[in-house]
Amino acid sequence: MKVSREQAAKHREHIVETAATLFRERGFDGVGVAELMKAAGLTHGGFYGHFASKEQLMTESCTRAFDQKERLWTTELTNRRGTPLEVMAKRYLSARHRKDHGTGCPLASWAVDASRQPESIRNTFTDGMQRLVKVLAEQLESGSTSERYQKSLSTWATLVGAIVLARATNDTKLADDILQAATRSLCEPDHC
Repeated sequence: MKVSREQAAKHREHIVETAATLFRERGFDGVGVAELMKAAGLTHGGFYGHFASKEQLMTESCTRAFDQKERLWTTELTNRRGTPLEVMAKRYLSARHRKDHGTGCPLASWAVDASRQPESIRNTFTDGMQRLVKVLAEQLESGSTSERYQKSLSTWATLVGAIVLARATNDTKLADDILQAATRSLCEPDHC
């Protein structure tokens, strides 16, 4: 049975969304094409009708994940209550985010994984990171452009590092302590 162009486009979108989630949960090498297509509710044979390679899907799903987070943080920081760093710390450094690999931050999910991937993935990861750094830097209220950029880089490094370490430990108290320590390092006293 032939699939319409509209249905094929919907399938492709669904595959990219499914891949973005699975790749964040298990890493780029942690899920194969057959498993990914099964999770999307489609046949393995249909994959190459949509993508030339797994690398192409990895690149597109990486872009998709960063697009989503860029929109999220733009909205969160534009409509914020509190300083940008307070908003980031409260939302990012939460137990919920620590447990949510599949729809969580692509920086935390792929920080180590991207370094082992082809150049196309590293380029996409780098672009996504730069976009998120820019979103925060534009919301910081004091300092020169260069100082706000440096503060944004430092903040993202703290956020991502804390989530990565908190996810890696099997000690819930230690994980909570890591998130609390990172929150304290970002927030002004008595604001978080």
